[in-house]
Amino acid sequence: MVGSPLLVHLVLGSHLLSLLITLLAAIGTVVMIGFGLHRHRPAQPLPWYLLGAAALPFATGTVLRELTTYASTPLDEICTLTGYLATGLAALLWLRPRRARAHPDVFLDSALIGLGALLASWIFLIAPVLHTGTGAATTITAVILPVCDALMLTLLAQSVATSGRSETSLRLLHIALAGALVTDLGYRLAAAGTLATDPDVLVLPLIGAYLAVGAAALHPTMSTLGAPRSIRLDHSRQRASVIAVALVVSSLVPMARAPLSPLDQIIVSTMLALLLIGLLIRSERAIGRSARSERRARYQADHDPLTGLLSRSALLRVLHRDHRDWAERPLCLLFIDLDEFKAINDSYGHTVGDELIAEAAERIRTAVRRDDVVARYGGDEFIVLAPLDRTEATKMAERLLGVFMKPFQLSTGEVPLTASIGLACGGPRDIDASIYDLIRDADAAMYLAKRRGFGYMFHDSIRHAPAEPIQHGWRPRETAV
Repeated sequence: MVGSPLLVHLVLGSHLLSLLITLLAAIGTVVMIGFGLHRHRPAQPLPWYLLGAAALPFATGTVLRELTTYASTPLDEICTLTGYLATGLAALLWLRPRRARAHPDVFLDSALIGLGALLASWIFLIAPVLHTGTGAATTITAVILPVCDALMLTLLAQSVATSGRSETSLRLLHIALAGALVTDLGYRLAAAGTLATDPDVLVLPLIGAYLAVGAAALHPTMSTLGAPRSIRLDHSRQRASVIAVALVVSSLVPMARAPLSPLDQIIVSTMLALLLIGLLIRSERAIGRSARSERRARYQADHDPLTGLLSRSALLRVLHRDHRDWAERPLCLLFIDLDEFKAINDSYGHTVGDELIAEAAERIRTAVRRDDVVARYGGDEFIVLAPLDRTEATKMAERLLGVFMKPFQLSTGEVPLTASIGLACGGPRDIDASIYDLIRDADAAMYLAKRRGFGYMFHDSIRHAPAEPIQHGWRPRETAV
């Protein structure tokens, strides 16, 4: 519908038609915003009112520029600045609920993109005006508006980084803001003599921006804008690419306006230094985040997710990994099995069974020393690997049995539980023996201790074990559930 009048205008070269289409697009945007507010009733209507209020000043500023053939006047600059203020305030209101949840890297990335835009604005837009000796009002607006462009680009980058694929309305607003920035930048470059183009071409992005805002107001997702959202850090690679391009372009920008005045050199050097510092900080944070992710992945691979203890595969590697720490000391492996756990698990369900496993693991962890290795071998079986002689191993076994004397407080109430322990020990010369042998021997001793009700038993005592249970100063197994 808009394409045919524009085509006629481009052929006939009529400024009047161009201005009329711009004003109609602005008015149509306001009408569509009002219709969208009435239909979808967003929880935060104020930002939409601000966008509607910004449409007319933007259009008025564009009309004034068209009438003066790019020549900037205080009036059109004030109109444009008013539109920017209303748009920026709307963006801040939408971004505010996301700010508390945004990752610091998102803010850093957006700031670097905005700083690169500000550097380019200084070279091509601000510096030429400062050195022409124009009036104070023109100079002030010529400095403020490029800074606003850079700030709006920062807000745009921040919003893009925190938006989701389902937010169609917000994506349309991103297109609208980009179109407005392109139009304003084109006018400023044309006014500075840097860009030579037909004035009607510069109006096209602004008209597209109006249409995008109207479409955003009509889309159902407009009612959810401003709602808190989690930040997707997987977009950081895309942002890093944009930052890299901005940094390269920013470093080449000063060459396009050489030679620079001493003041320009100081300002440009400062901005380039800030860009470099920001990039170094971002790189350091990325390296740190990668290291944390690697440690987290390694921890998850080596630890049981339910109990936080070492997994079976990690236990099998521990002797080889810490060989020097264990080589000159006696070694003992304690194989712990929870008595009647299957009956409890079948009676109360797997959820309660998981609670019991987690609580048992915590009690075992509190009964051993900090440097002892504790692992969940599987199901209700645990292993403690420690540099202990026979006497110390006996004390530890009795201490472990003691922590099971108190009933477990679970979601279903009190659940009594006992354990059986098998021990397999070796001297320093036996350290090179396979850990599989220690596990096999301790497992065999545990099953004999469980069957005979001994509580705990050393593997080397199996041959001499009496047929009847003996007491070790702990509650007999007959009281277990």
